[in-house]
Amino acid sequence: MSLIAAQANLLESVDARTKLAGSNKMEILLFTLGTREIFGINVFKVREVSQTPKITKTPNMPLGVEGVISLRGNIIPVISLSKFVATQERPSNANSTMIVTEFSKHTQAFLVHEVDRIIRVDWDKVRAPESMLAGNQALITALTELPDGKLVSILDVEQILSSVIGEPVIPDLQTAQINPDAFMFFVDDSMVARKEIVGVLDKIGIKYHQANNGKEAWDKLQNLANRATHDGEPLREKLKMILVDAEMPEMDGYVLTKYIKSDHRFSGIPVVMHSSLSSNANRAMGASVGVDAYVAKFDPVVLADTITPFISG
Repeated sequence: MSLIAAQANLLESVDARTKLAGSNKMEILLFTLGTREIFGINVFKVREVSQTPKITKTPNMPLGVEGVISLRGNIIPVISLSKFVATQERPSNANSTMIVTEFSKHTQAFLVHEVDRIIRVDWDKVRAPESMLAGNQALITALTELPDGKLVSILDVEQILSSVIGEPVIPDLQTAQINPDAFMFFVDDSMVARKEIVGVLDKIGIKYHQANNGKEAWDKLQNLANRATHDGEPLREKLKMILVDAEMPEMDGYVLTKYIKSDHRFSGIPVVMHSSLSSNANRAMGASVGVDAYVAKFDPVVLADTITPFISG
């Protein structure tokens, strides 16, 4: 695919893409790093694709940062993905194209060898990697298979960005006034996100259950609901809120929210979406499936301020 064609695809109507909310589908931009391996990134994280311009080298850049560029008046870092991802071959000319991304309140360009095309896949065809594969610096967050049998590794770009700019520092937070029997539930497939969430919850003093993807979360939530029914008490008496990620293997946060909202056993339990996709379009997608609030990653103070009113009392 030419860069012009790839860019045209990215600029398709946002309305067409927002209709994916609740359909358990996602769109992935495929690219390579100069080897035969195929990688992918969620299209919603991508602003544009272009040839790599002249990069300005600056001193004391973090590992993997090649320098900076000026993009429409903004100075953004340029990150070489091949410096992070351990491929099976030696990359060749791996930085001829850049993918400009926007997520987690940051804009950055990722250097790649070549973009291929955009594909639409069902989330239930996207699998979390086996533990033996996840050792690739824990940067492969999911795998899916193309019709020809080739595997696509979906990168955890949140983890890559965190390794460049550093993980957010969790400050001292005010302990919430919480019923000692109360707890909340959260689900996120990103290791760096789970670490931040746990840090915040520990500081505000709320117990929690957790899951690593949407399907696992729904199974665990069903178990909690079944137990509450068996004990003859409303689940909302103890489960005060549910925090869901948007992008997750097997079942995304939009479908998970639809399931929760359509099950009377979860009546009265708020669902908050916690996502690195913070655009108005993504907030609208969350609202369309009934989330009670939407909070962007990664800001521990904002996360704590969003959670506390739901769990207090």
